Amino acid sequence: MRVPDFELRRFAGPVVHTEQLDGVRVAHLTDQHVGRVTSHDVQVGAVELTNAQEPDIVVLSGDFVAHSQEFLDQLVDVIGRFEAPVFGVLGNHDHWSGADEVRWALRKGGAEVLDNAWTSIEVKHQRLQIVGLDDAYTGNADLTRATKGLDPRTATIGLSHIAEEADALWDRGVPMVFSGHTHAGQVTLARLHEFILGRVVGHKYVHGLYGTRGGERPGAVYVGAGIGAAVVPVRLGARGRREVAVFELGASIGAFEEHHEEQQPARGRAPSVELRRKRVVEAQQKSAKRRAAARRKGINPFAE
Repeated sequence: MRVPDFELRRFAGPVVHTEQLDGVRVAHLTDQHVGRVTSHDVQVGAVELTNAQEPDIVVLSGDFVAHSQEFLDQLVDVIGRFEAPVFGVLGNHDHWSGADEVRWALRKGGAEVLDNAWTSIEVKHQRLQIVGLDDAYTGNADLTRATKGLDPRTATIGLSHIAEEADALWDRGVPMVFSGHTHAGQVTLARLHEFILGRVVGHKYVHGLYGTRGGERPGAVYVGAGIGAAVVPVRLGARGRREVAVFELGASIGAFEEHHEEQQPARGRAPSVELRRKRVVEAQQKSAKRRAAARRKGINPFAE
């Protein structure tokens, strides 16, 4: 198998983690979109690159499928290839395709799905809290439920498919958030991605590292470029390439060369109440349609 080209990007975690952790390596991937558009070789190549970094944990920030339930068996295979513990949250495509079915595939592959919930794990004899916020695009995010009971004295990271939710997570004591959704625009020549996703679509966070990892109340978010694609597989420009990001939690900023420093966000534009309601209805309709299509084709993962 020819392993596709990926960008491997490396960063330190927030300053507060230097006081709480000693050498915890987190690998972040997002937007696998397992399906017809993105080959299985690409998916396996991303896992192999991740495993080669020997992360302590792997975090995945949603959109595991593209437009159907036809490739859930491939998703199970992909998730099962990771050699470190895997934690993830759902994205809008997962809800559109059938959230219960995608959760089933992720859990069968060995991932822990955090649906507006958090968990505490031990890594190298250290405690780490992982908060998972369900997809905000489809109206499934519940910040209060996701962060209830967090220990402010324990090192914490967060997952949210939509990066703009990081602002609220920072206020709840989550200093580092991992997100996706944008694919970095996929075409980043002449900063086209910043214009389309920032000015036209209204995202504050387009791709890469934003916020601040230092200060008394740190708050940073990393928006991954993703692995797959839902429609067009074309990726042009260095920023738009498929990527695996590795964060060294507990490392000091400046201890090694990073891909880039924290960036200033775009102005952003929050979706209106009407648009949010429309997205919820669309998600319900798409999920029902794709579940019906799966039944017609005899797809029933729960029967396995």
